[in-house]
Amino acid sequence: MASPLRQVRPLHSACGNNRREFLWETGAGFTGLALSAMLQQDGFFAKTAAAAQGGESLLAPRPQHFAAKAKRCIFLFMYGGPSQMDLFDYKPELQKRDGQTVQMEIRRRDVKPSKLLASKRTFAQHGESGQWCSDAFPHLAKHMDKLAVIKSLYADSFAHGSAMLQMNSGRVIQGYPSMGSWLSYGLGSENENLPAYVVMLDQRGGPISGAQNWSSGFMPAAYQGTVFRAAGQPILNLASSGGGTDAMQHDLIATINRLNQEHLHGRPGYSELEARIASYELAFQLQATAPEALDLTQETKATLEQYGLFDDYPTHTLALGPEPFGRQCLIARRLLERGTRFVQIYHGGGHQQQNWDAHHGVEENLKIHCPEIDRPIAGLLEDLEQRGLLDETLVVWGGEFGRQPVVQGAGDGRDHNPKGFTYWLAGGGVKGGVSYGETDELGHEAVVNRHHLRDLHATILHLMGLDFHQLTFPYSGLDQKLTGVQEAEVIEGILA
Repeated sequence: MASPLRQVRPLHSACGNNRREFLWETGAGFTGLALSAMLQQDGFFAKTAAAAQGGESLLAPRPQHFAAKAKRCIFLFMYGGPSQMDLFDYKPELQKRDGQTVQMEIRRRDVKPSKLLASKRTFAQHGESGQWCSDAFPHLAKHMDKLAVIKSLYADSFAHGSAMLQMNSGRVIQGYPSMGSWLSYGLGSENENLPAYVVMLDQRGGPISGAQNWSSGFMPAAYQGTVFRAAGQPILNLASSGGGTDAMQHDLIATINRLNQEHLHGRPGYSELEARIASYELAFQLQATAPEALDLTQETKATLEQYGLFDDYPTHTLALGPEPFGRQCLIARRLLERGTRFVQIYHGGGHQQQNWDAHHGVEENLKIHCPEIDRPIAGLLEDLEQRGLLDETLVVWGGEFGRQPVVQGAGDGRDHNPKGFTYWLAGGGVKGGVSYGETDELGHEAVVNRHHLRDLHATILHLMGLDFHQLTFPYSGLDQKLTGVQEAEVIEGILA
């Protein structure tokens, strides 16, 4: 059955669009915001805002395909690839055989003798479910009964850039919409004054494949992610530097955009000008809404402590401590409770030990990064539960792939491994306290209940009330889907 969402027409399709449709789509927003809705209320677009859906904004709220608990999502992305056998995937056989030589595929078709590397972490079972977690996460370990831990995922790429693109967009190449864009397209926004889709990066740097990870691809730009700065104020220059009133600012932007629209009329598809128009809209909208949403002084000291904002600063030169990630997690909670649909937080930036890419030593890597996220994630789960938000919020944790169970280099490094790795989910619609799937006895390859990451995408959409078969967008002669052309399946074993 065709999806009703297919009525939305992509911006790139200039043929067949009349002027009023084009003006609406151009003014409908950028990076998840729609100032045009506010300008329309003031009469600015009264005669030209004929939308593709009968005057409705591209980001207007839309019903779920079926009733589901989760209405919003936080994706905690561990850039670099966290080591599953040092965190959640306990392997007694690997511990017994530490130092033995085995034949193992390390990179594609690169099979060679390698020395097994046992984890130096101490594992224990936690909660009523008895789920395994290592001592790398002492705070998160207290919440294992909330988590559904999937230990049998696999992907296609051994390289960071293409693996991240596939995890975020379902493809190993650029140009496809990200998961946050699909969710914004399928469900719309719950607050026209805030971005529907927000991305926050680590202050050490962004992911190697860059903005394509939160791109809207061939969809309208309204569905792409809005990036908040990693250090200092997430958004600069929200206040008017000239001291003008809001009405003066509104009139100035409306005038500039009217002139830009006239210029654009003869140059359809000129994306640079479209982006300039949208940047004015974005700035004005955030002046009114962002300061309150980002104001952490409204939170109690107990809440700030819960997220680790007052924890001691680490001694390792590459470590940031929990304060930056904790601040981002708290901002994410404030955005979601105000109507933002999808927030993705990247942890880890730059190269090698600055992210989860443990080529030069897994123990050092864990000591840098685990304390940075442990307290904040535990605090986020506690806070969402205490506020009654966890049942309606899906929390997703993982990276672009996992690590190998063998030594890389002269020390205790671990190489990339897309053949078997771990993700966990918690919150709306997820069955907590579940360990699903298995890798082999050494933790190298998924062998029990194997699932390609397209199944993870299908499951996330399902938990958000979207049928991955129905959620399509017409492009290049196909009804495009997040899960692609190969058949996917929802991971039923983790559903409540």
